[in-house]
Amino acid sequence: MTKEKSKFRETDRKSILLGSVFAILIAISPYLFYAYESVPEQAVWDTLFFKYTSVHYENAQVAFWTITGKVMPLYFLVIWFFTCRHWWYHALLIPIIMYIIQLVSVINEDISYFDRLELTYFLPLMAVIIPSIYLIRAQLFDRINTVNKTTQDLEDELKIKPKNLIDKIKQYF
Repeated sequence: MTKEKSKFRETDRKSILLGSVFAILIAISPYLFYAYESVPEQAVWDTLFFKYTSVHYENAQVAFWTITGKVMPLYFLVIWFFTCRHWWYHALLIPIIMYIIQLVSVINEDISYFDRLELTYFLPLMAVIIPSIYLIRAQLFDRINTVNKTTQDLEDELKIKPKNLIDKIKQYF
């Protein structure tokens, strides 16, 4: 067997393994979403590992239902962010940050009205991400008008292809 074939098979195995992991993560999502039903309908939830007292919601199950309502979209957006191969995938950072801010607001029980002032925290991030995406788009269309390449060729040119999940995470920090 030549080196190219063995390298292709190794890459193919990694791709299948990573794809299987993401498929399992998506497949278990209904179980994760309905996990709040295992939480008791009382203010105090005492387990072997922790003790949770719901002050604001007055019911631990309602508190975890609210948290689940913020965690699940965040969960799917993060999966989408790490599996997206399009040039615009950085735009997914906007809803990801939005759901993180909402989750922090929900967890912070001292705030009586959440989802209220998050735009003020969110505006500086949007001021950086949106112009960056526009500049990438402008470069892409400039190249389309000056070069005889297809949109797919240009998207492939702009893709960042890290070798593994750790490298993909490192490119953002």
